Amino acid sequence: MRIGLIGLGRIGAFHADTLAALDRVDELVVTDPVAGAVDAVTARIGKATAAASPEALLDSGVDGVVIAAVTAAHAELLLASAGRGIPTFCEKPIAGSADEAVAVRDRLAGSTVPVQIGYPRRFDPAFVAARDAVRAGELGRVHTVRSTTLDPAPPPAAYLAGSGGLFRDCSVHDFDAVRWVTGREAVEVYAVGAVDPDAPAEYYADNGDWSTASVLITLDDGAIGVVSNTRTNARGYDVRLEVHGVADAVAAGLDEGLPLRPTQPGLTWPAGPPHTFFMDRLAEAFRRELATFCAVAAGEIDSPCTIGDAMGTAWIAEAATLSAREGRPVRIDEVAR
Repeated sequence: MRIGLIGLGRIGAFHADTLAALDRVDELVVTDPVAGAVDAVTARIGKATAAASPEALLDSGVDGVVIAAVTAAHAELLLASAGRGIPTFCEKPIAGSADEAVAVRDRLAGSTVPVQIGYPRRFDPAFVAARDAVRAGELGRVHTVRSTTLDPAPPPAAYLAGSGGLFRDCSVHDFDAVRWVTGREAVEVYAVGAVDPDAPAEYYADNGDWSTASVLITLDDGAIGVVSNTRTNARGYDVRLEVHGVADAVAAGLDEGLPLRPTQPGLTWPAGPPHTFFMDRLAEAFRRELATFCAVAAGEIDSPCTIGDAMGTAWIAEAATLSAREGRPVRIDEVAR
């Protein structure tokens, strides 16, 4: 297969290596506004060739396109790719705003071109096993789901300014995990946020954003989701999920790289070293996610995360943002449309 990759920043360059390592990818066509980023990838990856622009890439006869460009470009690129009939993978979010995402959803309503939105935890082996346990009824009635994402350090201020905020940029992975693992939808959200008092104003305060947050999610069967996030967890990158039922409980992410220091005397687990970034904690998940997209592009399977599915997660992020700003619970039907 010939796969196009638009955007070669932090995640795009990582995806380039992952795609190039897949046996079924014979050629990788890449483009980015920064020439140096393109040169670095084509020099490092023998099967990668450069396209002068996204338009040139989309017109080059690729079998599928992976969009890893800046968030503000997602909607335009997604519509352009799908409009040409090319199977498309787009990193979350669908667009830079809820209005844009709705417009994309409506424009592509009825389209037969497969689109997959990137939520890699759906492909993490431990998260998959947790979901399987829930679906098999092994836990009995699920009453509580806890999902955690703790970043070791914040991204650059310029990234944060255009990210859409902590709930839309970071917490969405937890929101999606809660929905996907339980198979339930959210009906109400209550969120609180705090700002690191030592952080420069351009990181959070100037953007009306938060560095740390917690969210309570009421699901449509009465179960409760508990989401915890922070931009500053110096010990490492912490991604975990707990699912508690009346009959049993399971946890994902309790490996030797878990960035926690035990205080119980004589306990040596986890041995470490701690995970330092999503690229090491979720490397296998990304590999499986992109391999799955290749199967989607080949027409072998349906998209595992459609635009409609991803919108269910986006509405939780919108509700959480409004809840934290107004200090009240927000029902999903207040924001969803």
